[in-house]
Amino acid sequence: MSNGMPKDLAFARNESLVCERGFAVSCSVRDIFSRARDPRDAAELCRLYIGSVEASLGTASARPEAAACWRASRPLRDVTDEEILSSRSVVAWVKQLFNHFFRDDLYGLLRRDDTIVLSSGSLDESIFGLPSSLKRSILAALDRDWYGYSDSRGRRATRRAIAALENARTSGGPYDEEWIAVTMGGTFAIACLADFLFGGKAPTSPVLCATPNYPPMVESIARRAVTRLVPVATGEGWTDISALIEALRADTPLVFVQTVTNPTGTRIPEQQIAHLVRAASPSTLIVLDEAHECLNIGPVSSYCAERAQRNVVRVASLSKTHSVPGMKLGWIVAHPDVVREYYEYASTTYGGPPSLFYLLIEMAARFDQWDAAGLERPSCAAHAQFEPAYGFTQEHLAAEYADYLEYRRDLEHRVSKSRDATVAALAHSPFRATTATHSVNVSFRIANCDSSYAWFRRCLAATNVSCFPSILNFDFQDDSMRLTVGRGEAEMSEGVRRIAGFARGRQ
Repeated sequence: MSNGMPKDLAFARNESLVCERGFAVSCSVRDIFSRARDPRDAAELCRLYIGSVEASLGTASARPEAAACWRASRPLRDVTDEEILSSRSVVAWVKQLFNHFFRDDLYGLLRRDDTIVLSSGSLDESIFGLPSSLKRSILAALDRDWYGYSDSRGRRATRRAIAALENARTSGGPYDEEWIAVTMGGTFAIACLADFLFGGKAPTSPVLCATPNYPPMVESIARRAVTRLVPVATGEGWTDISALIEALRADTPLVFVQTVTNPTGTRIPEQQIAHLVRAASPSTLIVLDEAHECLNIGPVSSYCAERAQRNVVRVASLSKTHSVPGMKLGWIVAHPDVVREYYEYASTTYGGPPSLFYLLIEMAARFDQWDAAGLERPSCAAHAQFEPAYGFTQEHLAAEYADYLEYRRDLEHRVSKSRDATVAALAHSPFRATTATHSVNVSFRIANCDSSYAWFRRCLAATNVSCFPSILNFDFQDDSMRLTVGRGEAEMSEGVRRIAGFARGRQ
């Protein structure tokens, strides 16, 4: 296997595959729960954690009253890792910390216009924006007044194009438009799926959510079903979900996992995804979040046939692949029986996705399909994939496809270069960076750190550079940070230089 991934994909417990950071919750995180008068109260847990951060900052504290509350607290009970990982309040607590980070600290009390923000989780759209070809597709839709009501699953031609792309990606792909529903981005899709699946009656057995993960998605599931968090292992270019597979039960209602882990940018091998699907009961729904499955190093391998099983739902988003998080564009791929039922939910709840963007999605899907097939210029058959009513000539499509390919190659080159340069720069600092193979993030571990949030605060105060604390991804070791590499080259270089200098000064 390339990218440092283990050759033995049986993923038995052995020294080469055990995550170097282990699976335990850190003592400092357990301490938060032990001090809470009511550990079921997420707001109290949040106040305690923020208080512990403020207290650790000493005279630099921005909230002395919160620090005072922490100093007045005392341990009240012993807490086990299992209690924390199975607690409803822990999910709500991390989501509240997530809100606090963005709303109250980074863009609130600590806001500065000159801060180098390396914690956004998405590419800077002013630098990595849409290609001209896709921008023109929006203008074409406006000129044709394509912004009225539509099928709640999305326009048929758009869904047909997505299905063709997914067939190009998937071994023996069985997809047609009946497998596809266009959505308003990945986070929205997960929330809708949770409501659709569990809105009527919550299951009694816990849903399994692999961690690290994205708080809004996990919270949307936890609001509707009992949830257990399952920490998974990450290494140099790979994610090992053995622990998730071992946690499966015959009555597990749903498994939620990111195929590329946020924040590490490391991918689950297809063999393990296949193993997860085969090991799960046919009644267990497996939801694969594929939002970060982009901007990869090395050749793109096809998806395993198990991704097309009737109990698998795949969630795709264009937020990372095309740098359009504000457009909220994506889709789900699921068995036609599921999509037909989802139609009723969508038509009742939100009507349908914005029809203005259907042509953009259709063109991006067709162009990616042609690229996957190695097509250098659209043939007559490729031209015929677009409806005659569009008025596209073959020459027009050839020019738009060439523009799109140039954009994709440039984007992939620049992001991969920035990602590699960031990892290399961190390698010459006191950190231990994980080699990312996908997406827009790099994760690094900090020696002798017991609060990633406190480290963010100290680093921001000293360098005016914002990193993303790992606690906000349900990493309960709480000793890592995430950097998003999708900024300008000079800004990235300067930000990483300041962070590394800060870390060396604290040794």
